[in-house]
Amino acid sequence: MILLKILASYRFSRYFKIGFLVWDLVLLNSAIALSFLFQFGNLNFVNLKDAKAISLLANIFWISLLFYKDSYRIIRTERIEAILYRTIRMLLIHMAIISLFIVVLDYEKISRMRMVYFYVAFFIMLVNFRIFFMKVLKFIRLKGFNSRNIVIVGANATGERMNRILTKDLTSGYKVMGFFDDEPDPNTQLMAPLLGGFNNIETYLSTHEVDEMYVALHIDKVKVINRLTALCEHYMVRIKFIPDFQQYTKSNRVQVSFYGNGNVPVLMFRKEPLEIPLHRIIKKVFDFFFSLFVIVFVFSWLFPILMVLIKLNSPGPIFFVQQRSGRDNKAFPCFKFRTMYVNDAANRVQATQNDSRVTKIGAFLRRTSLDEFPQFFNVLLGNMSVVGPRPHMLSHTEQYSELINNFLVRHYAKPGITGWAQVNGFRGETKELSDMEGRVEHDIWYIENWSFLLDVKIIWKTFVQVFQGDKKAY
Repeated sequence: MILLKILASYRFSRYFKIGFLVWDLVLLNSAIALSFLFQFGNLNFVNLKDAKAISLLANIFWISLLFYKDSYRIIRTERIEAILYRTIRMLLIHMAIISLFIVVLDYEKISRMRMVYFYVAFFIMLVNFRIFFMKVLKFIRLKGFNSRNIVIVGANATGERMNRILTKDLTSGYKVMGFFDDEPDPNTQLMAPLLGGFNNIETYLSTHEVDEMYVALHIDKVKVINRLTALCEHYMVRIKFIPDFQQYTKSNRVQVSFYGNGNVPVLMFRKEPLEIPLHRIIKKVFDFFFSLFVIVFVFSWLFPILMVLIKLNSPGPIFFVQQRSGRDNKAFPCFKFRTMYVNDAANRVQATQNDSRVTKIGAFLRRTSLDEFPQFFNVLLGNMSVVGPRPHMLSHTEQYSELINNFLVRHYAKPGITGWAQVNGFRGETKELSDMEGRVEHDIWYIENWSFLLDVKIIWKTFVQVFQGDKKAY
């Protein structure tokens, strides 16, 4: 606790860049030493001219990449997988540069195998350090240290949305003190106190320790915004503006481009990561090999067992094939193990809790998600992905697209066997419209935030849920 109190007295950001850089260089040079030990069993070759030159270049380029790619930055609300993705991408760039130098300078005495050892060791140490550091930082913030005091100007839906984002996870280290507004929105339920109007802001800043101010005001409040900027500069409070771009679009993610030598900002829909060809290739290659692995090493022995159990339990086909909505809202035949008695309502009515149509073996298959295994063939055929928004019945797509404005946005991506909505509790029966709205919100978030590491995280959480069970899996 004494250490935590000491840490609370300082701002990590003041010394973080230097500390991050120094520790990364310690890891890098440790990896170099380990690579010599793995390859030669000793450090006798460390002082060779070629080896010293490449080691020096490795240090120089890593320092350059750290600052150029801004890898040392840590956004308090940033996910760990985003930080890891950035680190892995930077490591690949570093490896490409060093490999190019080895080839161009014709360093024949540089062992290629030793370089493999170096990058494997450096990767393992980097990833473990990044995860460990984030865990420590989260623990410190959870204890109430290294926190930032926040005020929000604008007691409206935009301001409250920011409040929820900042306070959703205590490990982010944000403390929202409250809101300021002359005319609070009566339709918005605030989850933090209303501290006063615009005229009370200066008094509050002079008597309280405030680190950041978030301004969630409409653009027509120009005079107020200019006054806030002057106050924040006077009291050394960092001011951040939340643009009310949702007056133009309902999207939660937009992209700002600068035209005319960077002088004119232009707001546009943010491109989804999977619109980038390289990302699509990565996802497609992973889908192919992962589904092939499951089919060869799991489905091959599991299928005969389940086939017998399904047949013994009830008459009817082994598989249930249903037309479902795919990418670009195009229908495709979705494969599942049959979990119900043969009935006429299967293509119209969702399964409900204690549904009499579900067989005994079907209940087990649904609870463990084993009924979805045939969809790995859909992945091989290109109709689905391992991870993505779950495909719905055609009738449900038609129904909910009329009730929820952005429902069809989830069809920008291939449907998945599992998805971000499912691992966050939005699966199974949608009793209320809010259930489907929550699912759509999570599906769109996935489309706008896709990364390979996010897919891996979802697959892992799905795997854990299979063994833990899910009360909504019926």
